[in-house]
Amino acid sequence: MEIDTSKIAVVGLGYVGLPLMVEFAKRFPTLGFDINAKRVEELQGGMDSLKDLTTEELGEALQGSYSSNPANLDDYNVYIVTVPTPVDKQNRPDLSPLEKACEVVGKAMNKGDVVIFESTVFPGATEEVCVPILEECSGLELNKSFFVGYSPERINPGDKKHRLTTVIKVTSGSNQETGDFVNALYSSIISAGTHPASSIKVAEASKVIENTQRDLNIALVNELSIIFHRLGIDSEEVLEAAGSKWNFLNFRPGLVGGHCIGVDPYYLTYKSQEIGYHPEVILAGRRINDEMGSYISERVIKEMTQKRIHVVDSNILVMGLAFKENCPDIRNSRVAELVSGLQEYHANVDVYDPWVDENAAKEEYGLSLVSQPAEGKYDAIVVAVAHDCFREAGLEAIKKYAKGIHVLFDVKYIFPISENLARL
Repeated sequence: MEIDTSKIAVVGLGYVGLPLMVEFAKRFPTLGFDINAKRVEELQGGMDSLKDLTTEELGEALQGSYSSNPANLDDYNVYIVTVPTPVDKQNRPDLSPLEKACEVVGKAMNKGDVVIFESTVFPGATEEVCVPILEECSGLELNKSFFVGYSPERINPGDKKHRLTTVIKVTSGSNQETGDFVNALYSSIISAGTHPASSIKVAEASKVIENTQRDLNIALVNELSIIFHRLGIDSEEVLEAAGSKWNFLNFRPGLVGGHCIGVDPYYLTYKSQEIGYHPEVILAGRRINDEMGSYISERVIKEMTQKRIHVVDSNILVMGLAFKENCPDIRNSRVAELVSGLQEYHANVDVYDPWVDENAAKEEYGLSLVSQPAEGKYDAIVVAVAHDCFREAGLEAIKKYAKGIHVLFDVKYIFPISENLARL
Protein backbone atom coordinates (compact mmCIF):
# COMPACT_ATOMS: atom_id res chain seq x y z
CA MET A 1 0.00 0.00 0.00
CA GLU A 2 1.42 3.34 -1.10
CA ILE A 3 -0.18 6.65 -0.14
CA ASP A 4 0.88 8.22 -3.46
CA THR A 5 -1.72 6.13 -5.30
CA SER A 6 -4.51 6.93 -2.82
CA LYS A 7 -7.86 8.10 -4.09
CA ILE A 8 -9.89 9.00 -1.03
CA ALA A 9 -13.65 9.03 -0.45
CA VAL A 10 -14.83 10.67 2.79
CA VAL A 11 -18.25 9.30 3.73
CA GLY A 12 -20.21 11.83 5.79
CA LEU A 13 -19.70 15.60 5.46
CA GLY A 14 -20.48 16.97 8.90
CA TYR A 15 -18.16 18.67 11.37
CA VAL A 16 -15.71 15.75 11.11
CA GLY A 17 -15.87 14.75 7.47
CA LEU A 18 -15.83 18.12 5.72
CA PRO A 19 -12.55 19.46 7.15
CA LEU A 20 -10.99 16.05 6.51
CA MET A 21 -12.17 16.03 2.91
CA VAL A 22 -10.82 19.55 2.30
CA GLU A 23 -7.39 18.75 3.76
CA PHE A 24 -6.99 15.51 1.81
CA ALA A 25 -8.22 17.19 -1.38
CA LYS A 26 -5.23 19.53 -1.22
CA ARG A 27 -2.98 16.52 -1.87
CA PHE A 28 -5.05 13.63 -3.25
CA PRO A 29 -8.01 13.05 -5.56
CA THR A 30 -10.80 13.16 -2.97
CA LEU A 31 -14.56 12.73 -3.02
CA GLY A 32 -16.80 14.13 -0.32
CA PHE A 33 -19.85 11.85 -0.12
CA ASP A 34 -23.05 12.43 1.82
CA ILE A 35 -26.51 10.91 1.44
CA ASN A 36 -27.99 14.38 2.05
CA ALA A 37 -28.29 15.81 -1.45
CA LYS A 38 -29.05 19.28 -0.08
CA ARG A 39 -25.80 19.25 1.90
CA VAL A 40 -23.85 18.22 -1.19
CA GLU A 41 -25.50 20.92 -3.28
CA GLU A 42 -24.61 23.69 -0.81
CA LEU A 43 -20.99 22.53 -0.64
CA GLN A 44 -20.76 22.45 -4.41
CA GLY A 45 -21.90 26.07 -4.28
CA GLY A 46 -19.10 26.93 -1.86
CA MET A 47 -21.25 27.32 1.28
CA ASP A 48 -21.05 25.46 4.60
CA SER A 49 -24.27 25.84 6.60
CA LEU A 50 -22.46 24.53 9.67
CA LYS A 51 -20.40 27.76 9.60
CA ASP A 52 -17.25 25.77 10.22
CA LEU A 53 -15.40 26.38 6.95
CA THR A 54 -15.45 29.55 4.87
CA THR A 55 -15.99 29.71 1.13
CA GLU A 56 -12.28 30.42 0.76
CA GLU A 57 -11.36 27.33 2.81
CA LEU A 58 -13.70 25.16 0.77
CA GLY A 59 -12.01 26.49 -2.36
CA GLU A 60 -8.68 25.07 -1.19
CA ALA A 61 -9.91 21.54 -1.96
CA LEU A 62 -8.33 21.69 -5.41
CA GLN A 63 -8.57 17.94 -6.09
CA GLY A 64 -11.96 17.53 -4.43
CA SER A 65 -15.50 16.94 -5.57
CA TYR A 66 -18.84 16.16 -3.90
CA SER A 67 -21.55 13.62 -4.52
CA SER A 68 -24.64 12.03 -3.00
CA ASN A 69 -24.67 9.23 -5.58
CA PRO A 70 -23.19 5.94 -4.23
CA ALA A 71 -22.20 4.93 -7.76
CA ASN A 72 -19.51 7.62 -7.68
CA LEU A 73 -17.69 5.81 -4.88
CA ASP A 74 -16.54 2.97 -7.11
CA ASP A 75 -13.41 4.73 -8.41
CA TYR A 76 -11.80 5.20 -4.98
CA ASN A 77 -9.50 2.93 -3.00
CA VAL A 78 -9.47 4.53 0.47
CA TYR A 79 -12.76 5.10 2.26
CA ILE A 80 -12.93 7.20 5.44
CA VAL A 81 -16.21 6.88 7.35
CA THR A 82 -17.17 9.88 9.49
CA VAL A 83 -20.89 9.39 10.10
CA PRO A 84 -22.60 10.17 13.44
CA THR A 85 -22.87 7.54 16.18
CA PRO A 86 -25.71 8.71 18.47
CA VAL A 87 -27.61 6.94 21.26
CA ASP A 88 -31.29 6.02 21.31
CA LYS A 89 -33.91 7.13 23.85
CA GLN A 90 -32.67 4.47 26.26
CA ASN A 91 -29.08 5.76 25.88
CA ARG A 92 -27.99 2.66 24.00
CA PRO A 93 -25.61 2.97 21.04
CA ASP A 94 -27.43 3.60 17.76
CA LEU A 95 -25.10 2.18 15.15
CA SER A 96 -27.60 2.36 12.27
CA PRO A 97 -25.86 5.31 10.50
CA LEU A 98 -22.54 3.47 10.77
CA GLU A 99 -24.04 0.20 9.56
CA LYS A 100 -25.67 1.89 6.56
CA ALA A 101 -22.38 3.56 5.69
CA CYS A 102 -20.66 0.17 5.80
CA GLU A 103 -23.24 -1.21 3.38
CA VAL A 104 -22.66 1.65 0.94
CA VAL A 105 -18.87 1.33 1.17
CA GLY A 106 -18.96 -2.46 1.01
CA LYS A 107 -20.81 -2.37 -2.30
CA ALA A 108 -18.25 0.04 -3.75
CA MET A 109 -15.06 -1.66 -2.52
CA ASN A 110 -12.56 -3.51 -4.66
CA LYS A 111 -9.68 -5.84 -3.86
CA GLY A 112 -6.88 -4.10 -1.97
CA ASP A 113 -8.99 -1.19 -0.73
CA VAL A 114 -8.68 0.31 2.77
CA VAL A 115 -11.58 1.45 4.93
CA ILE A 116 -10.81 3.81 7.84
CA PHE A 117 -13.34 4.66 10.53
CA GLU A 118 -13.36 7.90 12.52
CA SER A 119 -16.79 7.63 14.15
CA THR A 120 -16.78 7.20 17.93
CA VAL A 121 -17.65 3.64 18.94
CA PHE A 122 -17.12 1.21 21.82
CA PRO A 123 -13.91 -0.86 21.82
CA GLY A 124 -14.34 -3.73 19.38
CA ALA A 125 -17.09 -2.20 17.24
CA THR A 126 -14.97 -1.84 14.08
CA GLU A 127 -14.07 -5.52 13.98
CA GLU A 128 -17.29 -6.89 15.50
CA VAL A 129 -19.89 -4.73 13.71
CA CYS A 130 -18.33 -3.00 10.71
CA VAL A 131 -16.06 -5.68 9.25
CA PRO A 132 -18.80 -8.36 8.88
CA ILE A 133 -20.97 -5.90 6.94
CA LEU A 134 -18.07 -4.91 4.69
CA GLU A 135 -17.26 -8.57 4.03
CA GLU A 136 -20.86 -9.50 3.27
CA CYS A 137 -21.49 -6.56 0.93
CA SER A 138 -18.15 -6.79 -0.91
CA GLY A 139 -17.49 -10.52 -0.97
CA LEU A 140 -13.95 -9.70 0.20
CA GLU A 141 -12.06 -10.97 3.25
CA LEU A 142 -10.37 -8.82 5.89
CA ASN A 143 -6.57 -8.67 5.74
CA LYS A 144 -6.55 -10.78 2.59
CA SER A 145 -8.43 -8.74 0.02
CA PHE A 146 -9.26 -5.55 1.97
CA PHE A 147 -8.03 -3.79 5.10
CA VAL A 148 -9.42 -1.53 7.82
CA GLY A 149 -8.10 1.20 10.06
CA TYR A 150 -9.39 3.37 12.86
CA SER A 151 -8.39 6.97 13.55
CA PRO A 152 -10.73 8.67 16.03
CA GLU A 153 -11.89 12.18 15.28
CA ARG A 154 -10.91 15.01 17.61
CA ILE A 155 -12.94 17.81 16.09
CA ASN A 156 -14.17 20.53 18.47
CA PRO A 157 -17.00 22.49 16.76
CA GLY A 158 -16.61 26.24 17.02
CA ASP A 159 -12.97 26.01 18.12
CA LYS A 160 -10.81 28.07 15.75
CA LYS A 161 -7.58 27.23 17.58
CA HIS A 162 -7.62 23.43 17.82
CA ARG A 163 -8.23 22.45 14.22
CA LEU A 164 -7.88 19.16 12.35
CA THR A 165 -4.26 19.69 11.37
CA THR A 166 -3.11 21.13 14.71
CA VAL A 167 -4.26 18.25 16.94
CA ILE A 168 -2.29 14.99 17.23
CA LYS A 169 -4.09 12.14 15.43
CA VAL A 170 -4.31 8.60 16.83
CA THR A 171 -4.01 5.98 14.08
CA SER A 172 -4.35 2.19 13.88
CA GLY A 173 -4.82 -0.66 11.40
CA SER A 174 -6.07 -4.23 11.14
CA ASN A 175 -2.48 -5.41 10.70
CA GLN A 176 0.98 -3.83 10.91
CA GLU A 177 1.17 -2.91 7.22
CA THR A 178 -2.26 -1.28 7.29
CA GLY A 179 -1.40 0.57 10.49
CA ASP A 180 1.73 1.96 8.81
CA PHE A 181 -0.30 3.01 5.78
CA VAL A 182 -3.00 4.73 7.83
CA ASN A 183 -0.37 6.52 9.87
CA ALA A 184 1.50 7.69 6.76
CA LEU A 185 -1.73 8.86 5.15
CA TYR A 186 -2.71 11.06 8.09
CA SER A 187 0.87 12.22 8.63
CA SER A 188 0.69 13.78 5.18
CA ILE A 189 -1.92 16.31 6.38
CA ILE A 190 -1.61 16.51 10.19
CA SER A 191 1.12 19.02 11.05
CA ALA A 192 0.80 18.26 14.78
CA GLY A 193 1.88 14.65 14.19
CA THR A 194 0.33 11.27 14.86
CA HIS A 195 0.21 8.66 17.62
CA PRO A 196 0.15 5.11 16.22
CA ALA A 197 -1.81 2.72 18.47
CA SER A 198 -0.96 -0.97 18.67
CA SER A 199 -4.48 -2.07 17.71
CA ILE A 200 -7.84 -0.82 16.54
CA LYS A 201 -9.36 -1.61 19.95
CA VAL A 202 -6.78 0.57 21.71
CA ALA A 203 -7.55 3.45 19.34
CA GLU A 204 -11.31 3.01 19.83
CA ALA A 205 -10.91 2.96 23.62
CA SER A 206 -8.67 6.04 23.60
CA LYS A 207 -11.36 8.05 21.88
CA VAL A 208 -14.25 7.01 24.06
CA ILE A 209 -12.40 7.77 27.32
CA GLU A 210 -11.36 11.26 26.18
CA ASN A 211 -14.92 12.49 26.41
CA THR A 212 -15.80 10.23 29.34
CA GLN A 213 -13.05 11.88 31.37
CA ARG A 214 -14.29 15.35 30.46
CA ASP A 215 -17.88 14.37 31.22
CA LEU A 216 -16.91 13.19 34.72
CA ASN A 217 -14.93 16.34 35.46
CA ILE A 218 -17.88 18.54 34.48
CA ALA A 219 -20.22 16.34 36.54
CA LEU A 220 -17.98 16.90 39.56
CA VAL A 221 -18.08 20.70 39.28
CA ASN A 222 -21.83 20.57 38.56
CA GLU A 223 -22.33 18.69 41.82
CA LEU A 224 -20.00 21.09 43.61
CA SER A 225 -22.00 24.06 42.30
CA ILE A 226 -25.18 22.57 43.78
CA ILE A 227 -23.46 22.14 47.14
CA PHE A 228 -21.93 25.62 47.10
CA HIS A 229 -25.26 27.23 46.24
CA ARG A 230 -26.82 25.63 49.30
CA LEU A 231 -23.91 26.90 51.36
CA GLY A 232 -24.37 30.42 50.03
CA ILE A 233 -20.97 30.43 48.31
CA ASP A 234 -20.31 31.60 44.75
CA SER A 235 -19.00 28.62 42.75
CA GLU A 236 -16.89 30.71 40.38
CA GLU A 237 -15.06 32.35 43.27
CA VAL A 238 -14.34 28.95 44.78
CA LEU A 239 -13.08 27.54 41.49
CA GLU A 240 -10.86 30.57 40.87
CA ALA A 241 -9.36 30.23 44.32
CA ALA A 242 -8.74 26.51 43.91
CA GLY A 243 -7.40 27.16 40.41
CA SER A 244 -4.48 29.09 41.86
CA LYS A 245 -2.86 25.71 42.54
CA TRP A 246 -0.70 24.48 39.64
CA ASN A 247 -2.39 21.08 39.22
CA PHE A 248 -6.03 22.05 39.68
CA LEU A 249 -8.10 21.15 36.60
CA ASN A 250 -9.96 24.10 35.10
CA PHE A 251 -13.54 22.91 34.59
CA ARG A 252 -16.74 24.91 35.01
CA PRO A 253 -20.34 23.78 35.67
CA GLY A 254 -23.00 23.91 33.00
CA LEU A 255 -25.13 22.01 30.53
CA VAL A 256 -23.45 19.03 28.84
CA GLY A 257 -24.89 18.27 25.41
CA GLY A 258 -23.72 17.74 21.87
CA HIS A 259 -22.81 14.65 19.93
CA CYS A 260 -19.66 13.75 21.93
CA ILE A 261 -19.40 14.42 25.66
CA GLY A 262 -23.05 13.71 26.41
CA VAL A 263 -23.07 10.58 24.23
CA ASP A 264 -19.69 8.83 24.16
CA PRO A 265 -19.70 7.62 27.80
CA TYR A 266 -22.79 5.55 27.03
CA TYR A 267 -20.84 3.65 24.37
CA LEU A 268 -18.28 2.64 26.96
CA THR A 269 -20.84 1.77 29.63
CA TYR A 270 -22.81 -0.31 27.10
CA LYS A 271 -19.76 -2.40 26.29
CA SER A 272 -18.81 -2.61 29.95
CA GLN A 273 -22.21 -3.98 30.92
CA GLU A 274 -22.09 -6.38 27.98
CA ILE A 275 -18.97 -7.99 29.45
CA GLY A 276 -20.47 -8.15 32.93
CA TYR A 277 -19.20 -5.03 34.71
CA HIS A 278 -21.54 -2.27 35.89
CA PRO A 279 -19.66 1.06 35.77
CA GLU A 280 -20.67 3.07 38.81
CA VAL A 281 -18.68 6.29 38.48
CA ILE A 282 -19.27 6.90 34.77
CA LEU A 283 -23.04 6.45 35.02
CA ALA A 284 -23.23 8.61 38.15
CA GLY A 285 -21.56 11.42 36.23
CA ARG A 286 -23.99 10.99 33.37
CA ARG A 287 -26.98 11.19 35.72
CA ILE A 288 -25.73 14.43 37.27
CA ASN A 289 -25.10 16.08 33.89
CA ASP A 290 -28.36 14.86 32.38
CA GLU A 291 -30.31 16.44 35.25
CA MET A 292 -28.74 19.89 35.04
CA GLY A 293 -31.36 21.29 32.66
CA SER A 294 -34.11 20.54 35.17
CA TYR A 295 -32.00 21.81 38.05
CA ILE A 296 -31.35 25.17 36.37
CA SER A 297 -35.01 25.65 35.44
CA GLU A 298 -35.98 25.05 39.08
CA ARG A 299 -33.33 27.52 40.24
CA VAL A 300 -34.70 30.17 37.88
CA ILE A 301 -38.25 29.64 39.10
CA LYS A 302 -37.10 29.83 42.72
CA GLU A 303 -35.22 33.07 42.03
CA MET A 304 -38.40 34.50 40.49
CA THR A 305 -40.63 33.56 43.41
CA GLN A 306 -38.12 35.05 45.86
CA LYS A 307 -38.55 38.34 44.02
CA ARG A 308 -42.35 37.89 44.12
CA ILE A 309 -42.55 37.58 40.34
CA HIS A 310 -45.68 35.69 39.32
CA VAL A 311 -44.44 32.67 37.37
CA VAL A 312 -47.61 31.57 35.56
CA ASP A 313 -47.86 33.48 32.27
CA SER A 314 -44.55 35.22 32.96
CA ASN A 315 -42.22 35.94 30.06
CA ILE A 316 -38.81 34.28 30.13
CA LEU A 317 -36.02 34.72 27.60
CA VAL A 318 -33.49 31.91 27.10
CA MET A 319 -30.41 33.11 25.26
CA GLY A 320 -28.73 30.30 23.37
CA LEU A 321 -29.91 26.94 22.04
CA ALA A 322 -26.72 25.50 20.50
CA PHE A 323 -25.05 22.81 22.58
CA LYS A 324 -21.95 25.00 22.93
CA GLU A 325 -20.70 28.47 22.17
CA ASN A 326 -20.05 29.89 18.71
CA CYS A 327 -21.47 27.02 16.66
CA PRO A 328 -24.92 26.26 15.20
CA ASP A 329 -25.01 22.60 16.30
CA ILE A 330 -28.12 21.82 18.36
CA ARG A 331 -27.79 18.04 18.51
CA ASN A 332 -28.50 16.76 22.02
CA SER A 333 -28.68 20.33 23.36
CA ARG A 334 -29.59 20.33 27.03
CA VAL A 335 -30.93 23.86 26.67
CA ALA A 336 -34.08 22.27 25.24
CA GLU A 337 -34.64 20.50 28.58
CA LEU A 338 -34.13 23.80 30.39
CA VAL A 339 -36.81 25.39 28.20
CA SER A 340 -39.16 22.47 28.76
CA GLY A 341 -38.64 22.73 32.51
CA LEU A 342 -39.61 26.42 32.48
CA GLN A 343 -42.65 25.72 30.32
CA GLU A 344 -43.88 23.17 32.86
CA TYR A 345 -44.49 26.12 35.20
CA HIS A 346 -46.72 27.66 32.49
CA ALA A 347 -44.26 30.41 31.68
CA ASN A 348 -44.05 31.86 28.17
CA VAL A 349 -40.53 31.08 26.98
CA ASP A 350 -38.79 32.80 24.07
CA VAL A 351 -35.54 31.35 22.74
CA TYR A 352 -32.97 33.55 21.02
CA ASP A 353 -29.87 32.21 19.28
CA PRO A 354 -28.42 34.05 16.26
CA TRP A 355 -26.14 31.07 15.54
CA VAL A 356 -28.94 28.54 15.10
CA ASP A 357 -31.07 27.92 12.02
CA GLU A 358 -34.73 28.55 12.80
CA ASN A 359 -35.95 25.58 10.76
CA ALA A 360 -33.51 23.25 12.52
CA ALA A 361 -34.76 24.39 15.94
CA LYS A 362 -38.36 23.83 14.87
CA GLU A 363 -37.65 20.40 13.40
CA GLU A 364 -35.46 19.13 16.24
CA TYR A 365 -37.25 20.53 19.29
CA GLY A 366 -40.47 22.18 18.10
CA LEU A 367 -39.12 25.57 19.19
CA SER A 368 -39.73 28.82 17.31
CA LEU A 369 -36.79 31.17 17.74
CA VAL A 370 -37.26 34.90 18.12
CA SER A 371 -35.26 36.96 15.65
CA GLN A 372 -34.70 39.74 18.20
CA PRO A 373 -35.83 39.91 21.84
CA ALA A 374 -38.18 42.75 22.73
CA GLU A 375 -36.95 45.38 25.17
CA GLY A 376 -38.65 45.55 28.57
CA LYS A 377 -40.59 42.32 28.04
CA TYR A 378 -39.05 39.64 30.22
CA ASP A 379 -39.49 38.70 33.86
CA ALA A 380 -36.44 36.46 33.67
CA ILE A 381 -33.49 36.08 31.30
CA VAL A 382 -31.34 32.95 31.21
CA VAL A 383 -28.01 33.24 29.39
CA ALA A 384 -27.55 29.54 28.64
CA VAL A 385 -24.78 29.53 26.01
CA ALA A 386 -21.53 31.52 26.07
CA HIS A 387 -21.66 32.87 22.53
CA ASP A 388 -19.13 35.65 21.94
CA CYS A 389 -21.93 37.87 20.64
CA PHE A 390 -23.69 37.67 24.03
CA ARG A 391 -20.48 38.40 25.90
CA GLU A 392 -19.60 41.31 23.62
CA ALA A 393 -23.10 42.80 23.90
CA GLY A 394 -22.53 43.18 27.62
CA LEU A 395 -24.68 42.83 30.68
CA GLU A 396 -26.33 46.26 30.44
CA ALA A 397 -27.49 45.61 26.86
CA ILE A 398 -29.02 42.30 27.87
CA LYS A 399 -30.77 43.90 30.87
CA LYS A 400 -32.67 46.14 28.42
CA TYR A 401 -34.75 43.09 27.46
CA ALA A 402 -35.94 42.76 31.07
CA LYS A 403 -38.66 44.39 33.11
CA GLY A 404 -37.80 46.58 36.10
CA ILE A 405 -38.00 43.67 38.53
CA HIS A 406 -36.47 40.61 36.95
CA VAL A 407 -34.15 37.63 37.32
CA LEU A 408 -30.97 37.37 35.27
CA PHE A 409 -29.39 33.91 35.42
CA ASP A 410 -25.90 33.43 33.96
CA VAL A 411 -25.36 29.69 33.37
CA LYS A 412 -21.89 30.01 31.84
CA TYR A 413 -20.27 32.73 33.99
CA ILE A 414 -20.13 35.13 31.05
CA PHE A 415 -20.45 38.20 33.27
CA PRO A 416 -18.75 39.26 36.52
CA ILE A 417 -20.73 38.58 39.67
CA SER A 418 -23.07 41.39 40.70
CA GLU A 419 -25.87 41.91 43.19
CA ASN A 420 -28.69 41.15 40.77
CA LEU A 421 -27.02 38.31 38.85
CA ALA A 422 -27.76 34.67 39.67
CA ARG A 423 -25.56 31.83 38.43
CA LEU A 424 -24.57 28.23 39.09
